[in-house]
Amino acid sequence: MKLSHTTTGAGPPVVLLHGGGSGRATWDGFRPSLAGYHVVAPDLRGHGLSPRSASYPLPGYADDVVELLDALRLDPVILIGHSLGGYTASLIAQRHPSRVAKLVLEDPPAPPRDGRPGGFSRARLVLSGLGTAVGGLSTRRSFDRHALMSAIAQLREPDPLWWDRLEKIEAPTLVLAGGPTSHIRPDRLAAMTAAIPNARLLTIPVGHRIHSTALSQFRAAVLPFLAA
Repeated sequence: MKLSHTTTGAGPPVVLLHGGGSGRATWDGFRPSLAGYHVVAPDLRGHGLSPRSASYPLPGYADDVVELLDALRLDPVILIGHSLGGYTASLIAQRHPSRVAKLVLEDPPAPPRDGRPGGFSRARLVLSGLGTAVGGLSTRRSFDRHALMSAIAQLREPDPLWWDRLEKIEAPTLVLAGGPTSHIRPDRLAAMTAAIPNARLLTIPVGHRIHSTALSQFRAAVLPFLAA
């Protein structure tokens, strides 16, 4: 699974991971702020110009990104992920902690911890598209609808192993929550932040797509964290 990607700049490597149903262009507004960094922005599998797949297991997204890092010989990297990209970034940081220098998780869809599936509305997930919408927008954006729906189904299932492995994340971590208008539950993001050894939670109450709807606030939160 060779991911289509763009690279710009020079310096410490930063990898930008978009949300489900979106693509690397979603970072076009933020990317100029990363002067002094080597920025890599891939399309995740099933999105943009990256290959489609017969199946979309969530760990596969992380495997694809690690393969890209190997091909580009990048180690360690700063990971910034929105929504599905945030979940993907968390998997990489769990499985390859030494390869992640810093971690920014923007409104990531933490799965239920145990018990029954659900925990957030499937309808709201579809409408937000873990980053954008399905249906009408799918005719204007390039992504495999099955990739998005498969991610939603998997993220609504309890995954205690994901929760257990949060303690393996070594990188300083910034978790950004979109507040009450996001479909991601604030209490679950708080629990996730508490489970990561060196993490802090910041709420920017503008909804799920913080980097798109509140770019200046996103910059103000992320850039000092990267520079610290």
